[in-house]
Amino acid sequence: MPFTARLLILAIAAQVLLTIVILLLMGRERVPRVMSGEIAVKDIAVERTAYPLRARILSNSFDNQFQLPVLFYVAALLALFASAPGWAEVVFAWLFVALRYVHAFIHLTSNDVRQRFAAYTAGLAVLGLLWLWLVLRLVILAPSI
Repeated sequence: MPFTARLLILAIAAQVLLTIVILLLMGRERVPRVMSGEIAVKDIAVERTAYPLRARILSNSFDNQFQLPVLFYVAALLALFASAPGWAEVVFAWLFVALRYVHAFIHLTSNDVRQRFAAYTAGLAVLGLLWLWLVLRLVILAPSI
């Protein structure tokens, strides 16, 4: 397996790790409240407003890991299976994942919306460049069969 493919797989794993860590933090915040009876199951069956702010922020951050990252996963898998990924894909992938970590850190600490939006927008731009590069490399620049 080419070194670039391994690096791309590690970027995917780093994004998955971020999602799992947020899930565990969210569970640590939510489950004890429900188990102790502080929050009734009927109050959370449809919406999250019964949870305290910290639990809702964690939930929103977890949800965020299934928005742009889904497009990242598809791009990374396409790069892996279409042909050996190049350094451009690896750099874009790691930059995207780093920006997702920044976004999640801001979301779970200060939750400064302007900073969070900047991190989100930067990640979106990198993801757009990754997709643009993939289309260019695999469709336009690819040798014909």
